[in-house]
Amino acid sequence: MKKVFTTEIAGRTLQVEIGQLAQLANGACLVRYGDTTVLSTATASKSPRQGIDFFPLSVDYEEKMYAVGKFPGGFLKREGRPTEQAILTSRAIDRPMRPLFPKDLRNDVNLNNLVLSVDPNCSPAFCAMFGSSLATVISDIPWNGPTASVNLGLVDGELVINPTQDEAAVSDMDITMAGTADKICMIEAGANEVPDEDMLEYLSRGFEVIQKLCQFINEIAAEVGKPKFAYESSAVPDDVQTIVRDFAGDKVRAGIFEADKETRDKNMDAVKAELVAYLSENYPDYVSYAGDSFDKLEKEIVRLALFHDHKRVDGRAINQIRDLSGEVGVVPRMHGSSLFQRGSTQVLNIVTLAPMSKVQKLDGLDDVEYKRYMHHYNFPGYSVGEAKPNRSPGRREIGHGALAERSLLAVLPSEEEFPYAIRSVSEVLMSNGSTSQGSVCSSCMALMDAGVPITRPVAGISSGLIVNPEDESDYLVFMDIQGIEDFYGDMDFKVAGTTEGITGIQVDIKVNGLSMDIIREAFAMTKAGRLQIINEVMIPTIAEPRAELSPFAPKILQTVIPVERIGEVIGKSGKVINQIIADTGAQIDIEDDGRVFISAQDIDAARRALAIVVGIVTDPEPGQVYEGRVTRLMNFGAFVEYLPGKEGLVHISKMAWGRVEKVEDAVAVGDIVTVKVLELDDQGRINLSIRDTIEKPEGYVEPQRQERPRDNGHGRDQNGRGDRGGYDRDRRPQRDNRDNRDNRDRGPSREGDSARPRTPRNRQD
Repeated sequence: MKKVFTTEIAGRTLQVEIGQLAQLANGACLVRYGDTTVLSTATASKSPRQGIDFFPLSVDYEEKMYAVGKFPGGFLKREGRPTEQAILTSRAIDRPMRPLFPKDLRNDVNLNNLVLSVDPNCSPAFCAMFGSSLATVISDIPWNGPTASVNLGLVDGELVINPTQDEAAVSDMDITMAGTADKICMIEAGANEVPDEDMLEYLSRGFEVIQKLCQFINEIAAEVGKPKFAYESSAVPDDVQTIVRDFAGDKVRAGIFEADKETRDKNMDAVKAELVAYLSENYPDYVSYAGDSFDKLEKEIVRLALFHDHKRVDGRAINQIRDLSGEVGVVPRMHGSSLFQRGSTQVLNIVTLAPMSKVQKLDGLDDVEYKRYMHHYNFPGYSVGEAKPNRSPGRREIGHGALAERSLLAVLPSEEEFPYAIRSVSEVLMSNGSTSQGSVCSSCMALMDAGVPITRPVAGISSGLIVNPEDESDYLVFMDIQGIEDFYGDMDFKVAGTTEGITGIQVDIKVNGLSMDIIREAFAMTKAGRLQIINEVMIPTIAEPRAELSPFAPKILQTVIPVERIGEVIGKSGKVINQIIADTGAQIDIEDDGRVFISAQDIDAARRALAIVVGIVTDPEPGQVYEGRVTRLMNFGAFVEYLPGKEGLVHISKMAWGRVEKVEDAVAVGDIVTVKVLELDDQGRINLSIRDTIEKPEGYVEPQRQERPRDNGHGRDQNGRGDRGGYDRDRRPQRDNRDNRDNRDRGPSREGDSARPRTPRNRQD
């Protein structure tokens, strides 16, 4: 039977329907927020998956274009690979929920979220995160939830819960946070340099909304929830762990505290091989537990040494960052490049600039149509010493790229200030922890090397956490985690920002949540870390963006033309704009609002194209000078195309300072000549001059024009001599109509025509 539950969040109704749809899933619910509707399901396999040493959780967030009344793009008209936003939403659902499943559970669990309809003012991602938690809580799948999430915005200095579309467009902050009724589990944030203290306040107020949502979920579960099923545990038996600890404990302690990662890994591989041999000989039934039990022993030794003795495997202090270095301009012919290294983490970044026509076009459920700045993150196998082929980027790579992208958006120049599409690619060459924050630092330096006028440098650093399992209020926060500390620790708290404030946050945890005290301490530590990186590495490497772009980068000029004159620049079938492109080699992009972007490898070519475009939409005035092409020759002068699609006449008398007998003696069709505008006649025709662009010869005297004898009205001069006839502008002889003077009195031309007077023809006398 269908049951409906409702509550109010940020002034809008959140409604849940349970019991009607997807009844064969372990748990299902239909979530409505405004007119946004999402079907969330939780399904588990009936038996554990054999041969794995991890919990097989998968999360799907399905964007269907029918949800916004659109067809999918492409030939098939069917949704294909998930969009980047869909992948990021799946990660945002996964990260707070995964730590709350039993660690020894090996049954496959799938959380699916199907977006059915979208109200632009109500986020479908919010509904999916809420629905996934609720569907799992009311199912029979073992889970220690619930969790809930909330979106935070900052408009005119005021915190906004679940901002509407208009509020999000002007917000200085975009935060998605999730938590349980007691602690915060996940934070994803992008911000315009929000101070650390203010960010703490906003997170605290967002946590209050999360607590309300968790209470709402618990009330629903109390009424319709199912008992949890029993599962087959994959945990290592206590007696096996005791045998492993007794045999390998001292060997691990002797080899794991080594600053060099490669040496440390070799030491551990050797001890693990000895353990397998020992178990095979003495406890053959326990060999299958060798991997899990050895990892558990490593984790135990690393955590205890760090927590009790503040001893790290590489010998650093708790608040010490590994050795840092930076370099720019490392790859020739690139628009911008840099290399950033922190310990054994090394990231190469390449920046490419392009015209705005190269922006990434988006086809998703929101109203965002394109993305101007793209940050791509690649993590090849060789970066961790593994021999594996490269594949298309996975969810981790997309998530890390999105984090770095968000962290740098706050300092990028506007399109009006810097009309370029920007692509930044981070190639991880070595990895030993926190490569995502290394890509933030490397990308920032590469942007400055490319001449992108960012406002301030951005650096990123991460902090780790060890919590006493016996007392959650007893914990240790430490700076700059490396791979082994990330693997065996309880938190990866990443913060990026400038000297003025935070621009990006991503928090991954492996415990059931973080208290505000832990978050406050992590903020203080990461702030000190990012300031150290900025002052000790980034500013000494490149203090400010380069004043000039790379000679290999396109040079872009921009202007705005009247919308009603766009057609003149484009021309019929694109004839005019294509001619400009052919003549200058520049690329021209015209927006519907009249903005024009002109790009070329050579700045002079871009300037020529800009001058032509401006000339086309600007009415010529006497005195203006152009460079044009001779298109036609007449016996009285030559026509010159001084701008694409625009011609003027150079009279034969204006071709040179001396006498020109024939037009062909001065110019030929196809010649490029410099012309000056003399006048616009009454009919809008333009008279041009070549000679007025040439320095007048010294002593030159303008010939006196001989006055033509006056016509006596009958085609003869005053002396009775016949005249050859006058010439109009086109030098065509005028017709003598004296023989037609009686045409005005003609009657009907043939029988049957009505008699009416004929209009006399124009007489030339």
